[in-house]
Formats: sequence, structure tokens, C-alpha cells
Amino acid sequence: MSESAQLQRRSNEIVTRVTVQPLQTTRAMPLLFSYGTLQQENVQLSTLGRRLSGQPDELLGFEESSVKIEDPQVVATTGKTHHANVKFNGHENSRVPGTVFEITDAELASVDEYEAAFSYERVAAMLASGRQAWVYVHGQRIQ
Repeated sequence: MSESAQLQRRSNEIVTRVTVQPLQTTRAMPLLFSYGTLQQENVQLSTLGRRLSGQPDELLGFEESSVKIEDPQVVATTGKTHHANVKFNGHENSRVPGTVFEITDAELASVDEYEAAFSYERVAAMLASGRQAWVYVHGQRIQ
């Protein structure tokens, strides 16, 4: 076999090995924990364009609270005077019930926009299930 034929054969073998290998992705989708409006189908549809399927879970080290809605138009639209909120207290026995959802990075960006309109920030937190998830809190940073 000529030298050029041997090179061609080796090139074909390398290309075959490279292209036959399956794409391996081990990165999990982000988890989002909701204790409030993101559990509602109408909010999911308007924010993400689809209905989410989640599992019940609990947020550890937080307690329920609320935030007064200052915008009269939001009050008129929602019929509520306060938004649900949580506050970090660090107590092991404090738990806030809610739902954990698996969402895409693009959906997480959409939720960031939705929550930012109400001055909520995304923070990482532990759930009773042992998983870590994103959760939105009103204007506070966890130290």
C-alpha cells in the first residue's frame, strides 16, 4: 500500500472514531424552588410558555414573610396587596413548603426578568430533599 493510501486510511479511521463517539452531557438542568406565584399555571405559561411539572419540597433555614405591593396597577391586576416572600433565618427546623422544578438555562433567565420586576433576587439554597436549588427572595443577600 502506498504511503498516501496509508495516510488516507488512518485519516478515515480517526474521523470514524471521532464522529462515532456519542455526545456526552452530564450537566444537569437548573433546579428552581417556588413558594409563591411560579407554582401557578397561568404565571408559568406567561413567563415560560409552558406548564411546569415539579415535586413538593421544603426550603431549609427560611421562614415565610410578605412584601407590600407598592404599585396600584399590580394590586388591581393580581387582587393582592402583598407578595409572598421568605427570609433566611438559618434555623435548622425552619422550613417553607413549595415546589421544585427542573428548568432550562433560558427559562431561568426568563424567571430572572419576571422576578426582577418585583425586586426579587435569585440565591442558591438547600432543600429538605438534599438538593440545592435557586430561590427568589425580596431584596436580601444570604451571608
